[in-house]
Amino acid sequence: MAGQNTVNFTDGAFDADVLKAETPVLVDFWAEWCGPCRMLGPTVDAVADDYAGKVKVGKLNVDENQQTASRYGIRGIPALLLFKGGKPVGQIVGAVPKGEITKLLDQHL
Repeated sequence: MAGQNTVNFTDGAFDADVLKAETPVLVDFWAEWCGPCRMLGPTVDAVADDYAGKVKVGKLNVDENQQTASRYGIRGIPALLLFKGGKPVGQIVGAVPKGEITKLLDQHL
């Protein structure tokens, strides 16, 4: 469930892949059973393509990676967290239009 510019994040590699990244990182917290998550998936993939080289975009399955979801207080999905310099700097909860996501990203580039 990922596009060619969309990364799959895991608990084990989260610090290296996200917190230590040189560029901002958008993380989509999702689950297979979540209908709105599946609706948002293609939008996240499109954002990953549009921002390739500027923002790292990836998905973290909350069922398979509960430690990271818990660490960032993810209670509702889909949830998008934007990390910059190892810290969360923005959050969007729910299936939203692409414009809302790009607006958040553009504020932090």
